[in-house]
Amino acid sequence: MAVTFRKLHPHFGAEAAPIDLRRVHDPETLAAIRAGMDDHALLVFRDQRFSDEEHLDFARRLDGELHTKTGISALKKSRFGNEALADVSNLTDGGQIQPADDRRRMYGLGNRLWHTDASFQDPPGRYSMLFARVIPPVGADTEYADMRAAYDALSPELKVRLEGLRVHHSIAHSREILGFAFSQKEQEILKGAVHPLIRSLPRSGRKSLYIAAHASRIIDWPLPEGRLLLLELIEHATRPEFVYRHQWRVGDLVIYDNRATMHRARPFEDTKYPRELRRVTTLDIQASAATHQA
Repeated sequence: MAVTFRKLHPHFGAEAAPIDLRRVHDPETLAAIRAGMDDHALLVFRDQRFSDEEHLDFARRLDGELHTKTGISALKKSRFGNEALADVSNLTDGGQIQPADDRRRMYGLGNRLWHTDASFQDPPGRYSMLFARVIPPVGADTEYADMRAAYDALSPELKVRLEGLRVHHSIAHSREILGFAFSQKEQEILKGAVHPLIRSLPRSGRKSLYIAAHASRIIDWPLPEGRLLLLELIEHATRPEFVYRHQWRVGDLVIYDNRATMHRARPFEDTKYPRELRRVTTLDIQASAATHQA
């Protein structure tokens, strides 16, 4: 099955030609999508019709093992009964809009910070596949930043300075920025993980900044100096020339590489309009022979 891509931004992002991903099983098409991810870091597939199980199955076919230790799972069980299916919505378990003071809503506001999915775990997330089921009639867009282009634009001196640095990533840190309080038990679950500040992408050979809101500190650096540097890098990486803004339609599936991008949700009247997206994220582990052959 042939698949082609139309660029959405000078640096990254592409929209795929019409294709029903539920029916994509052949090795050639799956390999073409992976190659598209290597080139563009973000792919948009319109008019998808996934059930939850079809969404999960496609993610496994494309990229292998799924991420299940989501941050929100430390607070509550998934309303879908499967922790690999992240609930990116403003809905209660009963399908009603969350009230303004709902603890889950307050936690979800952290998605408005620039972040990467599952960087607070080891292994971290690789591909996220975000599927739109309900979109409000007002702006509820998602912005993405190309961390490869941001790295390329650094000065040679700064690139040398950053090489080899390691960063602690914690989803508790990103929520505490907003004043969200965790219990001791939740803190124990959300200890975080350490990853290189500069990541090398195996297939494309490009380098990328790996930072965003979960990045709490640079290991072995004084805390204030390290945090200032991380904030400066986020400011640099989110300059307008590195950012693509996606305007959602029902049926959109956006696949993005967490090693090469970061993203944030844009505000909307979330106590008035429902918005329901579901996300599946794969783990950044060496692909199995079965995945390569899929």
